Amino acid sequence: MKDRILQDRIALVTGGAQGLGQAICERLAAEGCHIVVADLNEEKAAQTGEAIRASTGRSVIVFKVDVTDEAQVEALVDHTVKEFGRLDILVHNAGILIAEEITEFPAEKWRAVMNVNLFGYFLCAKYAARVMKRQKSGVILEINSKSGKKGSFKNSAYAASKFGGIGLTQSIALELAEYGVRVNAICPGNLLDSPLWTEGSNALFKQYARNRGITEEEVRRIYIGQVPMNRGCTYDDVCNVMIFLASDQSSYMTGQAINVTGGQEMR
Repeated sequence: MKDRILQDRIALVTGGAQGLGQAICERLAAEGCHIVVADLNEEKAAQTGEAIRASTGRSVIVFKVDVTDEAQVEALVDHTVKEFGRLDILVHNAGILIAEEITEFPAEKWRAVMNVNLFGYFLCAKYAARVMKRQKSGVILEINSKSGKKGSFKNSAYAASKFGGIGLTQSIALELAEYGVRVNAICPGNLLDSPLWTEGSNALFKQYARNRGITEEEVRRIYIGQVPMNRGCTYDDVCNVMIFLASDQSSYMTGQAINVTGGQEMR
C-alpha cells in the first residue's frame, strides 16, 4: 500500500479528546501518524484513542495534561519522546472561550482564557521546540481563530489570547527556522455545529444570545450572514489545511496565520 502523506510521523495534539481536537487526531492518524491524545479529560481522551487504534491501526498514547502547568507539559513531551523516540508534529488545539462585556468581565475568568490559550501554547511550544531543535526538523501548529485577526464583540479575552498567539507563532518561527522547524497558525471561522457552540450550559450560542439579548437562532443567522460562502466552518475545512501545513508540501511556509473562514476574514 502506498505510504500516506504523514506516514509514521509522531503527532501530539493538545485538547485532542473531543470536538475539533478529536477530528484532528483522527485525520492525522488517517494520514499515517502515530498519535498522542493530550487532554485534561482523560476519559474522553481514552475513548478517542481507542477509536483511532481500532479504525487505523496506528499507535496511540493518551496523556492527561493541564497545558497551563509547566511540569505537566514537560512530562507530556518527555513521555512522547520516551515512547516514540521523536516528536514530528505539535498541534496546540487546547483552548477555552469565555465571553463577557469588558466592564463586567471577572478578572479571574479573563486570566483563565489567557492562561490556556496563550500561556499554554507557549509552554507546549517551548518543550516541543527543545526536541525539534535537536532533531533539526518538526512542525508546530497553533489552532488560532479569525478572532486572532479582528476584535470580537464582548469577547476581549479570547481575541486578546488569539492575537497574542499569532505574535507568538511568528516569533517562534523566526527562532526555529534555522533548525528546520516550521511554525504556523490556522485561523478557522465559526464552527457553528461543533459542541463548543451547541452543547452545555456554556455553549457559545447561549453565551452570545445572552450577551446580545437575542435568541440563539438569531445568533446563528447573524454569524452565517457574515460569511460570503454562506455556511459555517467544518472540521474537514480545518483539517484539510492542517494536513497541508504539517506535511512537506508546505516546506517553504513558516510564520503564517492561514484563514479558513469562507471569505469572512481576508487579512
